[in-house]
Amino acid sequence: MSSNHNIALTFLVLLILLSGCGGQSFQQGQILYQNFCANCHMDDGTGLAGNIPPLVGSSLVRTQQERIPCIIRYGQEGPIEVNGQVFNNPMAAIPQLSDIEITNIINYINHSWGNDFGYVKFEAVREALKRCEK
Repeated sequence: MSSNHNIALTFLVLLILLSGCGGQSFQQGQILYQNFCANCHMDDGTGLAGNIPPLVGSSLVRTQQERIPCIIRYGQEGPIEVNGQVFNNPMAAIPQLSDIEITNIINYINHSWGNDFGYVKFEAVREALKRCEK
């Protein structure tokens, strides 16, 4: 094989690999969110006025990342304050989600709808879930 052919082949492989990485960020988290969360928190994360807290610009999500895995896995009972408003509807548990699926959902929420709440690592989610096991 000629040197030019090797360069062309290498370029083609890199182009294919890079184009495959350029799709929707957090796609797995988005699919999981749509299947398990959007019914209540809405497709756009705005929640249901006065009943279901928003995830868009959520003070709870922004400041209490360690609680989010537990809320997703075990649900939420009792009042919860988000953006200065108290919500008191229970959130159903989603125990069938794996630790990695919960991580994907959180990272999708953290980077959707204008949120910029950083990345949560799988290890941090796993540790949070160990602390709140029921």
